[in-house]
Amino acid sequence: MEQAKPAAPGEGLRPVAAAPAAKPAKVQIQPSTLKALAREEEREEKEEAERRRKEKRPSLRKGEIKEKKPLKLVVTEELEEEEEVEAPPRPVAPAPRREGKRKKAQPQAPQRVVREVQIPDEITVRELAERMAVRAGEVVKTLMKLGVMANINQTIDADTAELVVTELGHIPRRVSEAVVEEGLEGPPDRPEDLVPRPPVVTVMGHVDHGKTSLLDALRHTDVAAREAGGITQHIGAYRVDIGRGLPVTFIDTPGHEAFTQMRARGARVTDIVVLVVAADDGVMPQTVEAIRHARAAGVPIVVAINKIDKPEADPARVKQELLNHEVVVEEFGGDVQCVEVSAVKRIGLEELIEAIQLQAELLELEANPNRRAVGTILEAKLDRGRGPVATVLVQNGTLHVGDVVVAGAHWERVRAMMDDRGQRVEEAGPATPVEILGLDGVPEPGDRLVAVEDEEKAREVAEYRRRRRQEEEQKRRAAAAPVSSLEELLAKMRAGEVAELPIVLKADVHGSLEAIRAGIEKMGGEEVRPRIVHAGVGAISESDVHLAKASGAVVIGFNVRAPAAVRELAKREGVDIRYYAVIYELLDDVKKMLEAKLAPEEREQVLGHAEVRQVFGVPKVGRVAGCMVTDGVVRRGARVRVVRDGVVVYDGVIGSLRRFKEDVREVREGYECGIGIEGFQDIREGDVLEVYEVQEVARTLAV
Repeated sequence: MEQAKPAAPGEGLRPVAAAPAAKPAKVQIQPSTLKALAREEEREEKEEAERRRKEKRPSLRKGEIKEKKPLKLVVTEELEEEEEVEAPPRPVAPAPRREGKRKKAQPQAPQRVVREVQIPDEITVRELAERMAVRAGEVVKTLMKLGVMANINQTIDADTAELVVTELGHIPRRVSEAVVEEGLEGPPDRPEDLVPRPPVVTVMGHVDHGKTSLLDALRHTDVAAREAGGITQHIGAYRVDIGRGLPVTFIDTPGHEAFTQMRARGARVTDIVVLVVAADDGVMPQTVEAIRHARAAGVPIVVAINKIDKPEADPARVKQELLNHEVVVEEFGGDVQCVEVSAVKRIGLEELIEAIQLQAELLELEANPNRRAVGTILEAKLDRGRGPVATVLVQNGTLHVGDVVVAGAHWERVRAMMDDRGQRVEEAGPATPVEILGLDGVPEPGDRLVAVEDEEKAREVAEYRRRRRQEEEQKRRAAAAPVSSLEELLAKMRAGEVAELPIVLKADVHGSLEAIRAGIEKMGGEEVRPRIVHAGVGAISESDVHLAKASGAVVIGFNVRAPAAVRELAKREGVDIRYYAVIYELLDDVKKMLEAKLAPEEREQVLGHAEVRQVFGVPKVGRVAGCMVTDGVVRRGARVRVVRDGVVVYDGVIGSLRRFKEDVREVREGYECGIGIEGFQDIREGDVLEVYEVQEVARTLAV
């Protein structure tokens, strides 16, 4: 038993020795190499653990891992082959963990938020993108898909904006910017708050029929003496206490036809119209216009037949003419009161006052003085010392000094108020005309004046109105273009078919400026037209002269003057400044300036006829026609037509005219002469020569 035991190990050595001999030849890995690989793997596991703790520079760590990964894979494959016999495979868990980290680091796409987007009447592309919280480029792309080419600063209408909002997945909601004006004038008055108020009376009628003189007689003041040419140029508002009953507010409107718009504004604020008709002239064009304005406004009329003191006065004829315009006086069974007056002799003034008071009682005029003021701008101007000055008729409520008011596109606190006599007042009740100071600009006549609660509201309303007016002005200028395309305009300018008269217009008050502008813009035609480069209220300034110089314009001042420095500048720059005090003189001169730019009209005038009796050949001259002047006169240098068998064969100029071998200027009817025609040698016996000349006649504008 003891001898057999040592032999057992010897028997097992032979197969074992054969296997190791073949295996190292295949793998060839030394134990020291395996230990080094194990140490490397342990080091990498520590670095991986450190990276998981920090996680500060994932991109750098990822790069390092990628560089070492191929070595690890090769070694792993070799180890797997070796470990088939001796060692288990090495775990590779860190790689999946790194992949999971990469997936967590990737940001997920944010979900789109559906918004309710408010869309006003017009909106820019940039603002629409901001309201949807998207990039402006997306909005531009969407517009291009819809067939609209616009950049981020252009304005699109509400319909287009609504399509864009819907296309981008949001909810559109249409709103209007005009909501800032809702409730601006406050709630309606309660019946128990209303009290009787004075009537507002507008005096209307034809030019020079005595409206201002009649008002002077009622006011015992002299207003007409301050007006140029005796014609009222501004709307004047006056408070008159006639001694009985409530005071009466009179509005004197201009009578010239150019002030139709001003007269129409006067009719909108008035309660009663006093229609002044001259007894010697009768019903005139402006009388008919005044009747139409009063009818359109639904205002009752009181007829005042003026100038009955004149010998040629015929009040009966005036009443008969008024019937033709549906104005039936009480004498003829109608409801219109008629009073015969004389402003100069002060006849019938008491009866006129009583008629106004009676009509006011029938209207039952009431207002609420205990509320914020609401009124209308009758006139506005830019005073050099006081700034913007506006004449306001308070229609409801009470206006106080210090109130925040909005007048058209302007606002500010009322700094001071003056009545019609120039006296400072602290407040103005219903039907009271006052001048106010303090606005930030010159409002337009006819604008509503409203007292608001605070400056923020006033500023918001004024900015909205200013923006709307700028848009309307741009549309008006675009619509006023006389040609349909730029190509057509350029073609006409190259052909000399379009001529312009640039004008810089300055006036003392806004109402006059508006009336003059309207009259000028009506002038012109297809060949010539006026272009108002700038229109403003106030004195002529240096900037006006510079603008006129740059645009080649003429400066027109109505009731304004240029300071000495401005006049000197205009003289140096060669700018023409013209001053006017009467409206129709200004319009007539503008018409003449436009007519001077018109190409003259060519008119043909036949001078006479000559019959060719014989044709001669003259050396160095050519063929000469021996003629008999049958009618009129033949002149050298005049144009001539050669008529053969009723057909014009040549149209040219008479080059030579002789009688008995002597050159003459003209030959009259019944005389013989020799005629040479420039550039024409085919003259024959029996031809008829028609001699004529072309005259240039200045053209006129049909205004």
